[in-house]
Amino acid sequence: MIVVDNVTKTFSVSRQQRREMGPEFRGTRIDAVRSVSFTCRPGRIFTLLGPNGAGKTTMLRMIATMLRPTGGSITVAGFDVVTHPVEVRKRIGFLTGNTGLYDRLTPDEMIKYYADLYGMDPVTYARRREEIFGLLGIQEFAGRRIGKLSSGMKQKVSLARTIIHNPDVVVFDEPTSALDVVTSRAIIQLIRRCREEGKTVIFSTHRMGEVSLLSDDLAIIHRGSLIFNGSYKEFETQMQTRSVEDEFVRLVEAA
Repeated sequence: MIVVDNVTKTFSVSRQQRREMGPEFRGTRIDAVRSVSFTCRPGRIFTLLGPNGAGKTTMLRMIATMLRPTGGSITVAGFDVVTHPVEVRKRIGFLTGNTGLYDRLTPDEMIKYYADLYGMDPVTYARRREEIFGLLGIQEFAGRRIGKLSSGMKQKVSLARTIIHNPDVVVFDEPTSALDVVTSRAIIQLIRRCREEGKTVIFSTHRMGEVSLLSDDLAIIHRGSLIFNGSYKEFETQMQTRSVEDEFVRLVEAA
């Protein structure tokens, strides 16, 4: 479970950044996230939706212990992200659109390296590797250098790295961004599988089709603040437009 309670993240703004933001901005600090609260429960997919710059990635990076909240608290699987970050990292998998893989390694070498970091025993690793490589179709290029792989192949390797240790909580930050339909479908299937296994799943996306396809719960963030937080069924019930995309635009414009 993920519990986000009244979380704020404030960044200092440099002189150069103030110039880039235009004459209307006169402060020295900016709130990327403002007093945000929500709960992600096991066995459900929680979608975080918002326009570019809304604060989605900042929020997910705080959950993953990559950024420290300025205010409020976040617990992941019962551990506070500030006071027990190592315990959180043991129980979380974090996937972004930026794969951050080592080009000189093969997928086999890359995944084994991360399995060793998590202290996986050889038998458990072999079973997980076989299962994940088969599900994502990695076996056919498992021995090739990552630098020679396509973007879709690299994202599959990054996904395998994210879940090799069978984490209780999985965070997906726009995992299908700029990917082809086949690779996107494989990732969507794996997200569903994580839900079926009772994991806590939170993901952000720009693709409205994925929102209706995957969401059990939904939060919409705009300029750092939540403008909707509830179940997807509740979102559908209160819609004043004909489509998810139109309703999203309506809420953002109203905010």
